Amino acid sequence: MGFLDNIIGAFSPRAACEREAWRHQLDELRHYDAGSYGRSNANWYMFNESAEITDRYNRDTIRARARDLERNSDIAQSVIRAYRRNVIGKGFTLQAKTAKPELNKQIEKVWKTWCKAQNCDVTGTQSFNQMCGMAVNRKKVDGGILFIKRYTNEGIMPFQLQAIEVDELDITQTSPKKAGNKVVGGIEYNGYNMAIGYYIKQYDIEGFQTNVPVYVQAKDVIFYYTKNRPSQIREISDLAPTITRIRDINEFVTAVSVKERIAACLAVFVKKALPTAGLGRGSTVTNGAGQVDYAGKSLTPGMIKEMGPGDEIQVVDPKAAATDATGFLKLQYGLIGAGQGLSYEATSRDMSQTNYASARQGSIEDECTFSEEIELLQERLMSEVYETFIISGYLAGVFNMPGFWDKKAEYLEHEWVSAPKKWIDPAKESNANKTALATGQKTFKQIAAENGKDWKTQVDDMAEVLAYGKEKGIEMGGVIFGQAQEADTSEPSEQGTTGGGGDGDKE
Repeated sequence: MGFLDNIIGAFSPRAACEREAWRHQLDELRHYDAGSYGRSNANWYMFNESAEITDRYNRDTIRARARDLERNSDIAQSVIRAYRRNVIGKGFTLQAKTAKPELNKQIEKVWKTWCKAQNCDVTGTQSFNQMCGMAVNRKKVDGGILFIKRYTNEGIMPFQLQAIEVDELDITQTSPKKAGNKVVGGIEYNGYNMAIGYYIKQYDIEGFQTNVPVYVQAKDVIFYYTKNRPSQIREISDLAPTITRIRDINEFVTAVSVKERIAACLAVFVKKALPTAGLGRGSTVTNGAGQVDYAGKSLTPGMIKEMGPGDEIQVVDPKAAATDATGFLKLQYGLIGAGQGLSYEATSRDMSQTNYASARQGSIEDECTFSEEIELLQERLMSEVYETFIISGYLAGVFNMPGFWDKKAEYLEHEWVSAPKKWIDPAKESNANKTALATGQKTFKQIAAENGKDWKTQVDDMAEVLAYGKEKGIEMGGVIFGQAQEADTSEPSEQGTTGGGGDGDKE
């Protein structure tokens, strides 16, 4: 009890008791330290607002700062490239899954050709795999990217993609095309916050923006971004949580570099015994007999130099600070990676402190992070593009698909097979796959998919090798399956071909 409570208690014990009881009740209401406004949280005042209001006023600034770090920060590039390297890698292979094998082969062949730059990109500069890689980069830095479906006569298919940045959305538009809708951030939404159309800025040949934007219906636009809240309707940079830390690290590294450059400087001052030349007849002439002129001289290894009478050398050798920046940088690198869901090794590429077990565990955790991005990329962008590709091919007569509109789901069935990743320890991981296959934990189809192969194609390849080896009299079963089997290359015996014994005729 405080001084005031003591005074109240002396005159009115009942009032003092009530004050103490209410004080205990107030303490019980404070269930969370994070919700208090005590000394540690005195200046922490936040408000609950919708995602769009929260993001709207900082979206452009965050995007500009993220782009600056993308251009000038090697640390930011390590995060961006880690995502592109693991999400896209060497690309994805399409496997059409219709009920007709010949149609599947035709679709896959035409798709492979369409993915070339001159067929899939309206600018003719990027292949589909490169456009997907750019989409991953722009989502990480800008927060998202838009792809507009353009139906042209260029290429092998009357369908191409136009990639535009989120800056092209005309945020000045406020009037919807349809009554009852609303326009926010250059996008028209219905009452359920579903995108109906996009207002795209237009520029003249000199690069100046025109006053009238182009309205593109939502069915022809793919908006690739991550939605973190139900009320979020536009993108925000994925680097937002780590932008300030990355910039602090850049400033720290710059300061350390300046300090080390200063510490590496070795200077020499010559302390003269005789004064320099002054004014008047009594001045001392220093460039006379026995004096040495040091102008333009520098230090060289192993030099021998005769100095002037009484001259003395004084060395200036700045010492570096004893603090080591390595530990601090590792800590910050780890925090930056953790803020993006990655391990320290994935961003820094420093494997000096890992063994197989730790590297494998870190790789598994990173795979969980990358799998979310891969799923979003495949569902939101790649599969949407593929379905439009199939529909365009059917309408253009490229694919013969009887009853297409009634069996649309069957004709659009497909899978994406990612390129295989190198093993950390091939001996251990191959033995693990062998054990998983033998014990039924994995099927041959799953193992083939993990290695980026079509299991049917792989079986056909093995059968082709075995048949060719048998034809040439070489047993390949031991090479492929690890089982020694003798090839039957001997000619049938006379008894086996003409005798009455039944065993000779059996295969």
